[in-house]
Amino acid sequence: MMMDKKTLLEDGLLEQYMLGELNAKECEQIEQLLLSDTELKAHFNLLEEDFERIGLENTIAPPEFVKSQLLDAIKPPKSKDTLIVALQKDTNTKFYLGIAASVTALLLVGSFWMYSQLNDVQQQLQTVEVNNTELNTTIETLNTELERNNTFFKGIVNADTEQYILSGNDLMPNAKVISYINHKAKSVVINTERLPELDADHDYQMWADVEGEMINMGIISKDKTLMTMAYIDHTESLNITIEAAGGNDHPTVERLVTNVYLR
Repeated sequence: MMMDKKTLLEDGLLEQYMLGELNAKECEQIEQLLLSDTELKAHFNLLEEDFERIGLENTIAPPEFVKSQLLDAIKPPKSKDTLIVALQKDTNTKFYLGIAASVTALLLVGSFWMYSQLNDVQQQLQTVEVNNTELNTTIETLNTELERNNTFFKGIVNADTEQYILSGNDLMPNAKVISYINHKAKSVVINTERLPELDADHDYQMWADVEGEMINMGIISKDKTLMTMAYIDHTESLNITIEAAGGNDHPTVERLVTNVYLR
């Protein structure tokens, strides 16, 4: 199998190479890549330093008797018998040092594996958290839209709902707004699809005429064509004026663009 830089980094082959888990041919290919790619070599050096640091942090001290046996083993023997004993001690020392080295190697491999697994789990948890947040936001948006549409639908098709059309006057002859009023449910829904657009400095505002007093029913949204407005008891007529952006406390009568009297 031919190796390239991408395969090395994505399949963890550099780590396996450092742990001696690859065959001779694979090792040779990796070594050639390290010689030809300075960036890959730099990455390998950093990885090697990480391995060494993990190994040092997890080093297990050998038993105390290993040190004493090691010191005895390096002393010059006084006789043939002493030499035999020293050789035996030396063999024992190597045995215990081998055990300590093996344990350290196992800890090194285990630490690296746990580190890799922890990173994978953290990345997966972050991905799941982001997806859940986006999904929850989408669900909330859809639920809000569904409730709004249900309100509009019920308000329009209800048998007690009355329809009134507000036609434009001389100030705005092309204006037309359809209103749906349900006095029992106390709801008002309007369709402003044919209401001309205004600039950013002005808004349409709707008013209810109750015994000669104009009561605010709300500002008409610029980005919606179907919306609910405030229901006002004993409304005699619906009126729409052009006001400064944000609305007004009292209607600008000279800027009345459409109105309709209720039956």
